[in-house]
Amino acid sequence: MATKKEKTLILKIDTDMLTQEQIRMIKTLHGQILNVVTTDDESEYFNGSSEVMRLCASLIKKSFFGDNLKKESSIPYAEQALEFSVDSLQDQISNSKVIIYDN
Repeated sequence: MATKKEKTLILKIDTDMLTQEQIRMIKTLHGQILNVVTTDDESEYFNGSSEVMRLCASLIKKSFFGDNLKKESSIPYAEQALEFSVDSLQDQISNSKVIIYDN
């Protein structure tokens, strides 16, 4: 007998090390991802996809790694991390090798 397919996914995130702003951004990102993967509206799909990427970039810029090193160095780590990410994503898109995590 086949098991009933799970209808709910519960994600737990330890927020002890997160700021209130980061928590709000993660909640917004979560909602936006759900909207993108379930919408059947073209403009929602494209605008939502753009918003997901913008939120991810904002979270990277608001990370503790970049903030902590900003005090010690003039190297713009957050911007470099975003440039690296965009370059990697562009390479994967160009090569049609977007990674799919499917177990």
